[in-house]
Amino acid sequence: MGRLHPRGSASATAATLSTLSSSSSSSHFAAVVEGRRAAAPATGHRKKNTLFSTASTSSDHHDGSQDKEKISVTFVNKDGTEQTISVPVGMSMLEAAHENDIELEGACEGSLACSTCHVIVMDVNYYNKLEDPTDEENDMLDLAFGLTETSRLGCQVIAKPELDGMRLALPAATRNFAVDGFVPKPH
Repeated sequence: MGRLHPRGSASATAATLSTLSSSSSSSHFAAVVEGRRAAAPATGHRKKNTLFSTASTSSDHHDGSQDKEKISVTFVNKDGTEQTISVPVGMSMLEAAHENDIELEGACEGSLACSTCHVIVMDVNYYNKLEDPTDEENDMLDLAFGLTETSRLGCQVIAKPELDGMRLALPAATRNFAVDGFVPKPH
């Protein structure tokens, strides 16, 4: 399902772990940071090491992900051309579009802070198979260019088997209020 997105650098993570280990002198713990083990100094007696990691190994994903079920989704581009792609179940349409070089912006990287991944579900029957939009998604959709009754944010449309064959239209334009160098003027 969701992936972890590190918020800081490895050195920041190591510094945080160092601070945690030095503040907890009664316990000895270790951490795994980008494949390297960083341990607190020994306290004179041996305790079981606990390993923490935000990184996954390739063996963690050997659950048949190559055989993972996929659905077919067609994106209708701004110029009317169509591109049909295979999307793994559980992946957002934003991620699928980016992996297939489809021009779906996603300025906030799927954090529900913009409307640039706005898509239009072309068939109401497929729209009705989607989870209802959250209040946060509806707030962002209110800012979208060319809003329709079947508009959704691509980051919130998650592939599932009943969506096989869905068609998504990309609007003619997007509204990105946080473009480079933009500074809002006070009213």
